[in-house]
Amino acid sequence: MQTLFPEPADNAAGAATAGRLFGGPDLVATMNGPGPLEQQDRLMMNSDGMDNEPKNRSAEGLWWKRFFYNVTGADLDYEVGPNWFASVMGTGIIANAAASLPLFAGRLSVFALVVWCLASSMLIGLVLASAFFLFHRQNAWARHLRDPMMAQFYGAPPMAMLTVAGGALLVGHQLVGRELALDIAWTLWFIGTITGLCSAVIIPYRLFTVFKVRPDSAFGGWLMPVVPPMVSASIGAMLVPYAPAGVPQQTLFYLCYAQFGLSLMAAMIIIAMIWSRLAHHGTSGTSRVPTLWIVLGPLGQSMTAAGILGTVAQGALPANMAFGFELFAVFYSVPVFGFVLLWTCLAILLTLRAHYRNMKFALTYWAFTFPVGTCVTGTAQLAHHTGLPLFAWASVLFYAGLLVAWLVAAFGTTRGMITGHLFRPPTATASPIVSVKE
Repeated sequence: MQTLFPEPADNAAGAATAGRLFGGPDLVATMNGPGPLEQQDRLMMNSDGMDNEPKNRSAEGLWWKRFFYNVTGADLDYEVGPNWFASVMGTGIIANAAASLPLFAGRLSVFALVVWCLASSMLIGLVLASAFFLFHRQNAWARHLRDPMMAQFYGAPPMAMLTVAGGALLVGHQLVGRELALDIAWTLWFIGTITGLCSAVIIPYRLFTVFKVRPDSAFGGWLMPVVPPMVSASIGAMLVPYAPAGVPQQTLFYLCYAQFGLSLMAAMIIIAMIWSRLAHHGTSGTSRVPTLWIVLGPLGQSMTAAGILGTVAQGALPANMAFGFELFAVFYSVPVFGFVLLWTCLAILLTLRAHYRNMKFALTYWAFTFPVGTCVTGTAQLAHHTGLPLFAWASVLFYAGLLVAWLVAAFGTTRGMITGHLFRPPTATASPIVSVKE
């Protein structure tokens, strides 16, 4: 694998669901109800005052439920929504990025394997938990699908599966063997591709025909349903050398490029809408701000896909065509790398601004991880194709930022689960946070 990654419902109900699962109603404000954004971005300022609420000592039921209620103070049974799969994405990308990291990949092989095992365990656990609650709550995921904000995160489960599939190819074979790793990768890629294409079609369709949005509604979460085909293109490209030679191999190659285009065009439109929203309406400074980092996802992942496809083209296509795809990997990725640097600077400044405005933790913090990880793999591909130390060290710098972002998101999630912050509905009487330009 060194040739692929070289070592160098109704709106009110939806609001309650999204507020409880994301730690605050400010994320719902982009979709829900009339009035300006300033009047709907609700309290994240004191959402950390979780210890002020009394524990639920009156809960009845099995002993583990009573224990859970007493420890967390939760008022409702725990539910696993699609947004929770972002933690698998953010964890798995650490392993994939480590395996492709220039200069240090060989030294991080054991670390990458351990992280991939962790991500795989998280994926299995979330799938089982989702199946359990779907069995006991038949309308849970259907309710999420009707919610204009939570529905956007239906792109997370496909990307979680695809991320683990990539890790199986890159590092998983060290533990389970090459043959089983390929079986895992093919299976997860197929399921992730089908469900990812479904999210790329169904969620935008519902956004066009069902969900009520305002001119200031665009946010980074809108990218989530359309990015999975780009991830599928990257992982599919890694599988091209293992496809039967000839027509099947070339068909897989071109299908991956088609998914590359599908996701890229949609992402560019949404990124322009996000820029427009920021320019006209500003940012609220709440826990919606981390979703701005999702913009880096399709950018970094497209660099990764173009780079891997350029590499595997040599063995799948005629020489004259393969050379063109390899050149395209550089011609496309270098300009995109420039915009990645620009958006990274803007995202850092907006995040710091929100931090100084007392932005509190929510599951949106996982948006700091996977998008940055795609910048690691995308820049690593540039280093591979150009051989320049500039891109090699830029990839290392992004990876250092990825590790810091993962620690922040993992610590906040663990703390929020222990205290119950992530399971309790937001305070309804909170004062609004006003979006202003300074």
